[in-house]
This record gives sequence, C-alpha cells and structure tokens, in this order.
Amino acid sequence: MVFETTPLYALPVAAIYLVLWFQVSSVRSEANVSFGDGGNPVLLQRIRRHGNCAEWSAFVLILMMLAEGMGTPAIWLHVSGALLLAGRIAHPFGLVPDNAGHPLRYVGNGTNLLAALIAMVCIGIQILGL
Repeated sequence: MVFETTPLYALPVAAIYLVLWFQVSSVRSEANVSFGDGGNPVLLQRIRRHGNCAEWSAFVLILMMLAEGMGTPAIWLHVSGALLLAGRIAHPFGLVPDNAGHPLRYVGNGTNLLAALIAMVCIGIQILGL
C-alpha cells in the first residue's frame, strides 16, 4: 500500500515538531539544564509545547495511516489532516503560563480532537464495511 494523503500532513507536522524541539534544546543549552526543566518556567513551557505536539501528532497520524490503509476516501483524510495541522500550528501559541483558557489552546486541542475522532469514525466505518 502506498500512502498518498497522510504524508502530505505528516511532513509539515514533523517540521513543526522539529521547530518545537529546537526551541526546547536552545533553552536547555542556555540554562545548562540536561534533563527536566530545572525550575525554569520558559523551559517547562517549551517542553510541554513540544510534548503536546509529540503526543497528538503521533496519535492522529497513526489513525490517519490506518484509515488510509483501510481505504478511507481521501477527502476525510484531508479533513483530518488539515485539522491536525491547524491544531499543531495554533496550540503552541495558546499554551501560555498565565492563561489556561487561551483561545488558541482551545483551537489546538479542539481541532486535534476532531481530527482524531474523524479518523476513528473512518476506521470504524471500514471495519463495519459501511
């Protein structure tokens, strides 16, 4: 099986992941912190931005790959992928220390949840043969 749709979203999401990783690494280097956050709030914020990206991206991309491999129509993969990408772009800007209810945090989490649910429904439909 050749995956044609999921990689279109995996590549930009991977680029975002690497940018977030670089942001963590640069603060680690500046603060001389080998692991953990060393009590540095900026480092903690960047670790969580990167961690959230890793958690959601892997989860949704695996679901998308399964859905694509099972024959889900490309339009649904594009919807799921676009939501994932939008969420990965928005979330880091909304994950701020003094505002747990930042709108971009809701956009990031909400779009990623929708992306996962759409892929899950597509997998379910394929399993049931509907």
